[in-house]
Amino acid sequence: MPTPTGKASPPEKGLTTEVLLEDAEGPGFSFPWFVSYKFFNSLFLGLSIGSVFTLYAPLDPSTFSAGGIGLAIATLLIATQYHRLFTRLWFFRLSVLVEAAILSGVIAVLTMESGQRLALFIYLGYQLSFAFGSYLVRFETLLISSEEQLKTLDIAKQAAYLLGMGLAWLTYRVLESRWAIEDADAQVKALYGVLLIIEAAVFFTLLKSFPNRSKTVSV
Repeated sequence: MPTPTGKASPPEKGLTTEVLLEDAEGPGFSFPWFVSYKFFNSLFLGLSIGSVFTLYAPLDPSTFSAGGIGLAIATLLIATQYHRLFTRLWFFRLSVLVEAAILSGVIAVLTMESGQRLALFIYLGYQLSFAFGSYLVRFETLLISSEEQLKTLDIAKQAAYLLGMGLAWLTYRVLESRWAIEDADAQVKALYGVLLIIEAAVFFTLLKSFPNRSKTVSV
């Protein structure tokens, strides 16, 4: 909490202190690798954000309503477990779970035919990632307490997101003008070939962000 002088006061007893104590035997943490992880994560988001409009086209409006209700319930249930989940070990595990869901969606786009079945699979995967989104963002601010590090992290994320959107636009234009690929589904599949490589980089940098995982105590 800021003091009248503008400086941050020592953390009060509560969540922040408990996180640090519970992580005494948890995995290590590498900030440089974590910045790389969030960079590739945001690059993926920027590249893929436009493709969902094509992928979700076969879904009925009622699907999104039902999904919104399910997401709200899931987020609420996860929030009730913050006292268990606010450790580096659980943050790492759930980050891997979310990235695995995203990776399965990328593979599905590349291997399955376009249609309602694929759209629903992709939608459920993203809903899973959104359900843990609030938890992951909140713990991230506890994991990184330095203002300078938070600034570095946010700049890297936003730069990657903008870069991803720019590359997505360029990819669509090149597919149309150079290879005469104008079908939206074909364009998305071509883009997801690139996203598969980026998601591999996401996984690699995530694993590097939390070294010494073999020394953790199972909980």
